[in-house]
Amino acid sequence: MQAAYRPIRVALLGAGSVGSQVARLLIENADELASRVGTQLELTGVAVRNLDSKRDSDIPKELLTTDAEGLILSSDIVIELIGGIEPAKTWVKLALSSGSDVITANKALVAAHGPELFDLAEQLGAQLYFEAAVAGAIPIIRPLRESLAGDRVDRVMGIVNGTTNFILDRMESTGADFDDALAEAQELGYAEADPTADIEGFDAASKAAILASLAFHSEVPVEKVYREGITKVTALTIETAREAGYAVKLLAICERIQTESGEGLVARVHPTLIPLEHPLAAVRGAYNAVFVEAESAGQLMFYGAGAGGAETASAILGDLVSAAKRHVAGGPGLADSVHANLEVLPIQSITTRFQITLQVRDLPGVLASIASVFAKHEVSVETVSQSAANAKTSAILTVMTHAASEADLESVVSELESNSAVQNINSVIRVEGI
Repeated sequence: MQAAYRPIRVALLGAGSVGSQVARLLIENADELASRVGTQLELTGVAVRNLDSKRDSDIPKELLTTDAEGLILSSDIVIELIGGIEPAKTWVKLALSSGSDVITANKALVAAHGPELFDLAEQLGAQLYFEAAVAGAIPIIRPLRESLAGDRVDRVMGIVNGTTNFILDRMESTGADFDDALAEAQELGYAEADPTADIEGFDAASKAAILASLAFHSEVPVEKVYREGITKVTALTIETAREAGYAVKLLAICERIQTESGEGLVARVHPTLIPLEHPLAAVRGAYNAVFVEAESAGQLMFYGAGAGGAETASAILGDLVSAAKRHVAGGPGLADSVHANLEVLPIQSITTRFQITLQVRDLPGVLASIASVFAKHEVSVETVSQSAANAKTSAILTVMTHAASEADLESVVSELESNSAVQNINSVIRVEGI
């Protein structure tokens, strides 16, 4: 009969919306968690900046402390939920250096310093868990890290930011413009007072870097993720897309690319047209979804709440149970898969379809002039539709291309900008999911 294992000491750094829920669940579900792990999980303390701040759930005052370092050094597992780079990085390194496992929801930290932290964990036999860093409650990290580790993943494409999906969904369903949809998102608490990280794509880019690193077993610095936000998406963009049978989504796309010099990968975040019949087009409100294409497993989709205190706490506790079971079973943490070290290529390496919307002079010969620019740069046009503009002397042209290289399309756009017949390039949006 196996001897009873001592209680596992758990330190919690941060007591915001997620941290408060983690603390509550650890206390309320202590007996059930112990039965799953095989021993008690003892919450030894919660490190906070201000002992008197109001919190989302009641945490016993005797657990609160401002001594984060002392708490870390007296624990077996450390849960980091303070966010940002510092002091989170210093505290995570301290925990790993002391042999403690670390669980984090900090996407910025994992995206920017993941390889350094993973190497430190491996050297000391510890483990770094981060299921909650991407897509909240949706289990996507563990499937990529473990379940699909023996498969060849070709593409990961997903809605990984709930704020932008809510905004785009409201623009589509109500006809609201961007500013009004953003204001509603802020009023409902989906968007921060300063929404830059969400609407400019920084949050999604951090998550794309993590997903690409896991899917392709390669280091993907966040600065090599191509990024566009949604601030240039207008009500007209949404309406034009809908009429053509598409929804507009901010997608994180990570894919293998074959070049003349070998195989590489591209990670990108930008507004994207996706057919209405594609599963991602049906993701509404602030929900997230990740679509994975693998050689043997085929197409897989993971869908659910991408944020929220209780939802993210679910992912944290899942990691905690895994970490605690490892402590009970014994043995060092498992290192990540051997890196394939695929080269991270620029977005100009991709081939996809594009929709370009132009305001042009409504004169004879203009369409032929526009078509000649596409032909010159070997970008094949699939369809062209024309509608009236507000000005009587102008027209709106919507051009859908066949698959073309990003580099060739950039050449087309550059020449159109100097074409006297073109008054404005309203939008250039990539098309995926066909």
